[in-house]
Amino acid sequence: MSVLLVILIILVPPAMLVSVWLFTSWKAIYHGLAVICGYVFGILSALAIYRILHDKTVFMTNIHGIFENNLFLISGAYLGSYGIYMLLYLTLLELRRNSD
Repeated sequence: MSVLLVILIILVPPAMLVSVWLFTSWKAIYHGLAVICGYVFGILSALAIYRILHDKTVFMTNIHGIFENNLFLISGAYLGSYGIYMLLYLTLLELRRNSD
């Protein structure tokens, strides 16, 4: 499973980059998904912290329960892939600009 995760982390952002060059409309889809995932990730994080503060439980032990939420994990995984995709995109854009 660990090997599969590493392979996906390496392959998904370049695949996103290639798909944007082939189908320019996908860029808007990727940006929109990133906005939605950012909201989901932030709201779930805020709710988990609120629940801990409201219940007056030990923060460092109970906050890890958020990692059992699949929606949190999926949105975080997409944001990670999207971040790497954007870094690749901007790096290649800058390299293109400097080569002209």
